[in-house]
Amino acid sequence: MAAAKKPAAKPAAKPAAKPAAKKPAAKAPAAKKPAAKAAAKPAAKKPAAKAPAAKKPAAKAAVKPAAKKPAAAKKPAAKRAPSAAFMKPMTPSSILAAVVGAMPLPRTEVTKKVWDYIKKHSLQDAVNRRMINADANLRAIFGKAQVSMFEMTKLISNQLK
Repeated sequence: MAAAKKPAAKPAAKPAAKPAAKKPAAKAPAAKKPAAKAAAKPAAKKPAAKAPAAKKPAAKAAVKPAAKKPAAAKKPAAKRAPSAAFMKPMTPSSILAAVVGAMPLPRTEVTKKVWDYIKKHSLQDAVNRRMINADANLRAIFGKAQVSMFEMTKLISNQLK
């Protein structure tokens, strides 16, 4: 009977040693070992592997994205070249020249000067800030008393040659 107790004690000691050995090795070949010994003791393997695996990938995941972010930030900086169509000087019509001047300007500068004119004369609607209240000069450009800021750029582009 004493011989029967000893072999039972040895297998109990082996499973305790196996999961301890698997914890460090579970990082890379995790798929291979459970496939080979899945039928032997799946309950003992899963809890031992889950606790360290949950902690370590979380720490690695925090480190890896930090390394990737500077690489991703470099790419958009290179794409910021202005389009040649926006930078081409356009001649404003005589009506628009009363607001922005007669010199040829890029579309971006024309829009900036119109906004400067609107802010200088307080033509932005007080209640709905998206709407522009036209004065005499802007009414000739827009063709109506009030326009939205999104419609304004379309109407201004009709006045550029």
